[in-house]
Amino acid sequence: MRPLRPAILMLLAAVLLPLPAGARQDDPAAGHAHHHVTAPSGGVVMNENRDRLPRGCTGISRDYVFTIEAGRAYAADRPGLMFGYSRNELVVEPCSRIEITFVNEDEVRHQWMVHGLPAYLYPAGMFHLEAPGKSSVRGTFIVPGDDRTYLIHCDMAQHMEKGMRGQLVVGRGSGDLWGVAGVSDDFRRSAYLPGFASALAAAALALAALLAGLALRGSSFKE
Repeated sequence: MRPLRPAILMLLAAVLLPLPAGARQDDPAAGHAHHHVTAPSGGVVMNENRDRLPRGCTGISRDYVFTIEAGRAYAADRPGLMFGYSRNELVVEPCSRIEITFVNEDEVRHQWMVHGLPAYLYPAGMFHLEAPGKSSVRGTFIVPGDDRTYLIHCDMAQHMEKGMRGQLVVGRGSGDLWGVAGVSDDFRRSAYLPGFASALAAAALALAALLAGLALRGSSFKE
């Protein structure tokens, strides 16, 4: 039985080991110490940035203020979807500062997240708002100066697949993302053929027409 004692002690330590001071198992901000997190009224604002400029920006080009509602009501007219945002697309100028008020109208928790931002300003490249049911949170971030389209979504299980997906277009953007309700196709259309396939098909058709013409001319000479 002696060999079992160290294993038992390790198991007891893992179970009884207290969480870090100020953290609770039901705390939505727990486990994100590497992010800049505030938790107002049970919600989460992660990686807020009001004044640090991205590289290449000499100043704030414009300030935007948006209110985004979230809930089942915004998917009611879209078959197959369960949740939605009141706005699925935001278009802003490069180097602009954006204030988002995120209002959750459902009973369940929802999120509004932007991915792909520069990691030197936003840990993991993310700006994140999270609101419990029937509540709201507010946060601000600054976008870089390049033309790019960023993904917006809710990371709660199956919420993005059920409709909570959008896009943030900075400047001219870099093309629409797939699966944004009311904006783009529902599915990603993969290109299974190489880019020159259409030109090759046109050349093959032209060659076939030429050969057919020569064959007809040869048969007319024989007659």
